[in-house]
Amino acid sequence: MKPWNIYLADEAATLNLGARIAKLCPPQQFTIHLEGELGAGKTTLCRGLLRELGHQGNVKSPTYTLVEQYDFSDRSVFHFDLYRLVDPEELDYIGLDDYMNSNSLCLIEWPQQGGNYLPRPDIIIKLQYDESCRQASILSCSDAGTLLSAKL
Repeated sequence: MKPWNIYLADEAATLNLGARIAKLCPPQQFTIHLEGELGAGKTTLCRGLLRELGHQGNVKSPTYTLVEQYDFSDRSVFHFDLYRLVDPEELDYIGLDDYMNSNSLCLIEWPQQGGNYLPRPDIIIKLQYDESCRQASILSCSDAGTLLSAKL
């Protein structure tokens, strides 16, 4: 399937994309891989998504802790940042499988660091610089991902 591209003029547009995704995520387990260079907007998109779900506090990239958990009444969201992961086997030590439950939403920055230890994503969002703005390329990888992408 061909990726779908969205131009993001500024930080507000990236936050808005995150909010739109939050509204469309299915209630069952859903995984989003976020790719892009440092500063491309991966954590900003996560912030928009989490705020739309009702999170009031800070949303920081879990670069050193590897994962931050956000609990809501109907589901938990796990925000991973695998940038500093040295070996994909480290994911066994943090109990990755425990995070992949029936109604969790997993946001995984730097998924390439996790190799084959990561579950297949429902969507991949690649954020990249495009002159003075950014571009998000969204690729559906599952039926649930295709349904979400079609509604964006």
